[in-house]
Amino acid sequence: MRIRLALFFCVLCGGLQAQNPLTTSAQRYFSTVRRNLESSAEAMPAEKYSFRLTADQMSFADWLNHATQRNFSDCAILKSESAPAAAQKAASLKEKAEVSQALKDSFKYCEDALKTVDDPKAVSSAEVSNAFLHIVVHNNEIYGNIVGYMRVSGIVPPSTAARGAQKGKK
Repeated sequence: MRIRLALFFCVLCGGLQAQNPLTTSAQRYFSTVRRNLESSAEAMPAEKYSFRLTADQMSFADWLNHATQRNFSDCAILKSESAPAAAQKAASLKEKAEVSQALKDSFKYCEDALKTVDDPKAVSSAEVSNAFLHIVVHNNEIYGNIVGYMRVSGIVPPSTAARGAQKGKK
């Protein structure tokens, strides 16, 4: 009887998870890119936040600020509200502590927004769908850009470091 009950519970949980495969999958990717960007912000030394690969490119801090702004803007759409004032303030941030904290705050805001999104809501309008996908796609694009800044600075990017740690455990 216990085995049947356990099997029933597993099937039920699997069925509930499968009801929102889009949002469940996006949450997984959101968590990964969040971890990569927040870890990158921590790993880069404060004196490198103004670093640019070339004079015409954004600084490391500018990339993180851009992610912060878009997170607040996109997730405000998911929450059906106006973007918080922190979105506008992010553009002027320069120092590691404030840039890193604003980035973390924007990801927390998105984490809260994602709790309100299921598959039907994610595809309810073009604006919502774009915002929903953008928080994963855009942040991955930003991460791809800052990886170059980190490598040139002699820092192993978090995603590479994580893969190396996994290989070491095997």
